[in-house]
Amino acid sequence: MDGGKEMKTGALMIEARETFCAAHRLHSPYFSDAENKEIYDKCNNFHGHGHNYVLYVVVKSPVDPKTGMVMNFTKMKEIIRRYVVDVVDHKNINMDIPDFKDKIPTAEVMVLQFWEWLEPHFPEGLLYEIRLAETEKNVVIYRGE
Repeated sequence: MDGGKEMKTGALMIEARETFCAAHRLHSPYFSDAENKEIYDKCNNFHGHGHNYVLYVVVKSPVDPKTGMVMNFTKMKEIIRRYVVDVVDHKNINMDIPDFKDKIPTAEVMVLQFWEWLEPHFPEGLLYEIRLAETEKNVVIYRGE
């Protein structure tokens, strides 16, 4: 099937992209209202504010010689949708998501939480990177520990 040549080995990365809309308020109980306003500016709006987030999930592995894939994209997107997008889409992160009850839902904290939600649903060691774009100009990247 490969013309007698062996397939190259080594890890490849594949990336799936999903989008969701959500609102949040950045406010820390460690600071006064004035300090929160100074630190978080308009992101400290009392009623929150929204973003159109773009979530990128990257897995890394050698190509499976039986399937020719690192991972089935359909399966990968199902995992991302079920364990992140369906949970947060069109929600207020602070008020609607129990895992954020005592967390400040910055993009940094969100990406760490998303990793916790996703990692158990991928084969061990396959999840490589999560990037969360809060705006066109602000992106957070996490690659696990």
